[in-house]
Amino acid sequence: MDYIWLILSLICIITGVLGSLLPILPGLPISWLGLLILTLTKPIETDLLLLSVTGIIAIGVGLLDYWIPAKGTKAFGGSKFGVWGTNIGLVVGLIVPIPFGFIWGPFVGAFLGEWWFAARKGHDAMWAATGSFVGFLTSTFLKLVVSIVFLGIFISLVWRNISLFF
Repeated sequence: MDYIWLILSLICIITGVLGSLLPILPGLPISWLGLLILTLTKPIETDLLLLSVTGIIAIGVGLLDYWIPAKGTKAFGGSKFGVWGTNIGLVVGLIVPIPFGFIWGPFVGAFLGEWWFAARKGHDAMWAATGSFVGFLTSTFLKLVVSIVFLGIFISLVWRNISLFF
């Protein structure tokens, strides 16, 4: 049974790393689930502190994933309309089946929010939309780094206890 838990845990960790790049999958929660499943194996001791800290980090980064693009829009001079456009564009970009909609959605949403509702000129609206894109790249990079750290924790735990599996 330990082998099944180990394989399922590895699948969750790898899916989590991929999910940090593909917004369709909730990457960090899946990676954290992989760490939780790993503790179900007999060779790996359950470390509640490790699970608590990584769980809090996963939740925190998950919340930042929605907050950072909106703040990027605001940092580049966007108004509340641009921030709302970013958030709405992110949701629409995930739902609408266009290539890379999760990237284009927040950008177009911020641009339209600034251009249409805030009545800003093209350059100012484009600058706010660029802030949305920079925020998206920042949050994606943050998710990727944390999910790779979770992968490193997985490898470390398995490597220290590999002899107990065989």
